[in-house]
Amino acid sequence: MSALNVEKIREDFPQLKTTVNGRPLVYLDNAATTLKPKVVIDQMTKHLSQDVANVHRGIHTLSEMGTRQFEETRIAVQNFINAREVHEVIYTKGTTDAINLLANSFGERFLNAGDEILLSQMEHHSNIVPWQMIAEKKGAKVVVIPVNDKGDIVLEDYKKLLNPKVKMVSVVHTSNTLGTTNPVKEMIKLAHANGSKVAVDGAQSIAHQKVDVQDLDCDFLVFSAHKIYGPNGLGILYGKEELLNEMPPYQGGGAMISEVTFEKTTYNILPNKFEAGTPAIAEVIAFKAAIDYVQKLGMDNIYNYEHELLAYATSELKKIQGIRLIGESETKSGVLSFVLEGVHPHDLGTLLDKQGVAIRTGHHCTQPLMKRFGITACARASFTFYNTKADVDALIAAINKAKEFLL
Repeated sequence: MSALNVEKIREDFPQLKTTVNGRPLVYLDNAATTLKPKVVIDQMTKHLSQDVANVHRGIHTLSEMGTRQFEETRIAVQNFINAREVHEVIYTKGTTDAINLLANSFGERFLNAGDEILLSQMEHHSNIVPWQMIAEKKGAKVVVIPVNDKGDIVLEDYKKLLNPKVKMVSVVHTSNTLGTTNPVKEMIKLAHANGSKVAVDGAQSIAHQKVDVQDLDCDFLVFSAHKIYGPNGLGILYGKEELLNEMPPYQGGGAMISEVTFEKTTYNILPNKFEAGTPAIAEVIAFKAAIDYVQKLGMDNIYNYEHELLAYATSELKKIQGIRLIGESETKSGVLSFVLEGVHPHDLGTLLDKQGVAIRTGHHCTQPLMKRFGITACARASFTFYNTKADVDALIAAINKAKEFLL
């Protein structure tokens, strides 16, 4: 199907050798979190068993080595997303934490009463709630960009919503529910012409395609390490240097200060200003192994393989009578969300689990989108480069068996 040797790749992921309910694991919940290759696991183990030390403030060998590795990951992220400066890469606890940091710090500096924040109808709750909270605090307003029946943003409506009051457009790059990859480059250009800033939620796109922040010209990008084969508890906020310099710190504590007195505190330079306290050191260091891994495979190779696999899965799923796909955009990437007539998604997911097939069911933290499509929940199978046609066939067989049992 592609330049990737998928069977060899699967050997790199120990969890794929496990069984669930006596069946070989078919893992199709990659949009929730990806499995970890052995190189990432080994790096975590090495640090925790041999190299533990705090970073930045020690002069002993382990601290200096840990600091060097910690910052090497930042350079790797810079190169991976093509950030202009390494200090434009901020470590956070995850995508949600990064958006909360952004909403609070950007909002504190740039939002005023009457200003507007544009969010699309397909946003994850983590890209809705923080903006609602800062909007309420500052007297600003959240305005929704509509989505059509296929699951695409309505660009003409987006253009109409842009006005001088819009200070921020925060939009998902690839939807975790629909799989739609939005035309963010065009949306950013339109927003900048309006004088608005743009934040891109890259949690679902970062593992599946090239994301170049300078080419997109986004003002901010957020994503999580665990969505791209790295550890949990680590995220990235990229921001343009001039904006990050103007934004106040989100949290206070060690590392983010320059000088502290009881009368006044002055803050550190980037990136330290936004990295208060002891970070997730082992996770940061191991994340470089994940980035190196996908770069060795090649993002174009990953993209092409996954799209071929998605096309096959879509074709096979449509053959099942009673299936309704949720989201049929021509820009879909890696995600198949669906409902089976007469079957609750949770019941379907439970019966698939009994057959060793792991999918996600529920509202996927996109309740406004569920309402838009007239449902309360759906099933979601999500794919990546270690999945195969055999995994798809196992999914289809499991759905058919569950259908026979439930209907």
